[in-house]
This record gives sequence, C-alpha cells and structure tokens, in this order.
Amino acid sequence: MSRAILLVLDSLGIGALPDADQFGDAGADTLGHIAAHCLATRCGSGADGALHIPHLLDLGLGHAAQLASDSFPAGLQDLAPAPVGAWGCARERSTGKDTTSGHWEMCGVPVLFDWGYFTAPTESFPAELLDALVERAQLPGVLGNCRASGTTIIAELGEAHICSGKPIIYTSADSVLQIAAHEGHFGLERLYEVCAIARELVDPLNVARVIARPFTGEDATSFKRTSNRRDYSVPPPAPTLLDRLQEVQREVIGIGKIPDIFAHRGITREVKAHGIDDLFQATLDAMNNAADGSLVFTNFVDFDQEFGHRRDPAGYAAALEAFDVLLPQLLTRLRDGDVVLLVADHGNDPTWPGSDHTREHVPILAFGPRVHAGSIGCRDSFADIGQSIANWLGIPPLDAGHDFLGAIRA
Repeated sequence: MSRAILLVLDSLGIGALPDADQFGDAGADTLGHIAAHCLATRCGSGADGALHIPHLLDLGLGHAAQLASDSFPAGLQDLAPAPVGAWGCARERSTGKDTTSGHWEMCGVPVLFDWGYFTAPTESFPAELLDALVERAQLPGVLGNCRASGTTIIAELGEAHICSGKPIIYTSADSVLQIAAHEGHFGLERLYEVCAIARELVDPLNVARVIARPFTGEDATSFKRTSNRRDYSVPPPAPTLLDRLQEVQREVIGIGKIPDIFAHRGITREVKAHGIDDLFQATLDAMNNAADGSLVFTNFVDFDQEFGHRRDPAGYAAALEAFDVLLPQLLTRLRDGDVVLLVADHGNDPTWPGSDHTREHVPILAFGPRVHAGSIGCRDSFADIGQSIANWLGIPPLDAGHDFLGAIRA
C-alpha cells in the first residue's frame, strides 16, 4: 500500500491569479520577485548572487512558475533541466487568500462563502465584542483594536501592555482576531484562556481564526514573538481529506500548525515542531514510522510568518535555500509506493506593499518512485491536491477536485 507526504511551503506563491486585481494583488509574484531581488542585490548563494535552489528546480518549481506567470524566475533559467518530478500549478476557488481557506480547499473543501472580516484600520472590532471579551475574561481592558503588523504592534504597545496588563488585540486582511501578550508578565496559559473565550465570541461573526501571539522581552528593542503561537480555528464545514482518511482508520499525522488549521479534526497524531529544520526533521521521523495508507501533513510556516509578512525577500530566499539543502534527506526515506507533494496555500510576496498575503497561483510538485515526470498543467482548484491523494491512497473520492496522479502513476 502507498503513503502520501503533503508539505506546504506556506505562502510560496508563483504569480498572480486572474482575479488578483480584486484583492489589490495584480502583479504579485512571491517566487519571481524573490529571485529578481536576489539577482539585483546578490543575496542568493548561487552564481552572480542568484537564488540557489537546485533540488526544487529539479522537481519542477521553475517550470511551474513559468506556467503560472509566463516567465521563468530570474537567474534560474539555465539551472533547470527537464524536471524529474511531476509539476504544475493551481488556482484557488475559495473567496479569500488566507491560510484556512487554502488548506481546507487543498483537502477537498473549497471555501465558497465569505468569511467575516474586520476591515476598519482603527477601531476595528465592534465595541460589544470587546466589551464581552473584557467582561468574560476579566481583563482590565485591551490595547490596539486596529489592523497592524504583528511585530510592529508589539514594539509599539508591548511596554504599555506590561504596565497595564491589557492584551494587544489586532487584525489583518485575513479573517482573524489576534491577541498578543507577554509570556511572563501576562502568562501563556492566561493568553490561551482569553483566546478560547474570543473564539466563542467571534463564532457568530464567521471569523476563521483567533490567534494567540505570545512574546518575550522587556522593552521595544528586545520584544520577540515566541514559537508558542496557537491558532483557534472554526471547524471545516464539511468532511475533509483528513476526516475521510480517519473514517477508514488511516493514520493522519499533522505536523506544526496543521492540527490547529483543521480545529484538530481528522488528525490521529499531532506533532509539535518549530522552525524549518525542526519541522523537516519531524517530517522525516514521521515517515520512518508512518504505516501504509497514511498521510504525513506538514506546514512550513516560517516562509510566511518570518519573511513574507515581514517583507524580507533576502530572508525568504535564505529560507528557501535552507529548505532545498534538506530535500535530499527526504528523497532517501521514500518507500516504493510513496508520493510527496510540495505545494503552497497562498502567496505572500515580500516585495509587495503592506504586510498581507497575496492572491497567487501555488505550485504543485509531485514525486516518488512510482510518479512519472511531466506537466500536470494548471489546475482549476487546490482541491485537485486532496482528490489526487485520496485516489493514491485508495479511499473513496472526495466531494471536490479532480485527480492528476492517476494518469502519471507507474
């Protein structure tokens, strides 16, 4: 029997979607602009400062980007022979460009409804919502109440938070309410309790996520967010690939923030890990023990959290290069029937204005001992990823998506 390994390079978009102008993202291209930045600033480790990701190129990442954006990433054209894997791209059917929608759609449940958003730049949250949170959580009040970058608002309000005991509450272009608080002065468990109450309060508003954003440090120059982030997601509105696998008693190993994204539904084993190296090692460890017919599902959040939102193209490039160096270790762990899919959930172009996600195509790179190399084209939905895994693992079809692996399976 086969296994599937689904790796999400969080935010690695490869060119704007046809409807990107509706999101203010026409022209966004996460990978393309990172590659161009490397050439212009010589921040890559390749020749002439180019982005150096030979293993990802061998698997077809450059070809997938060309399919999506009509141009090969700058500086990589002469470094990409015929791919050894199956490659293509996918367009999002869901109405947003957020983490939850992207992951749910790739697992067979497109988000065809509108999330609830907090759109005002200041006084972003309804007064009755904040009043109820203050009362139920017994808070002295709140700070923030605006749309903001997480790192910026901590630097601006962290000291006031420590002095007052008031948590910092903010939002973004996503359907999200975020609460930042100091791990020591406020308390990590206390922050989680407040977020759980906030989750209940925003349920009627159809908000996708409440996110706990703990930080440490003693002043604006030393504040730093920690790895103890926790996402409180609304459950998917229909059974996902993960639920379907669990129903037939298959193992689903969720690594990193995957369990949070699916509200811990459909996951049979949860693995905590932080940072690209740690997440990759956790994936390798899971592959060593995963049973036949199982799914190993990992999200590499650092690309998005540490470099996309912080508009750091050089840091993003270095992270991609670091991930690329690790890839051969995974190739050596594959069993005969295994398939690996490298995908993304949205874009987050680090050269784009603001600090929000960007509406982009995502790559699909599929490889394994029984996967024939070649193009799978541009897919009309991320749901094709989940449908293909369902077919590969021999379970009944999902409600959305079309299989692309069956035609290229040896």
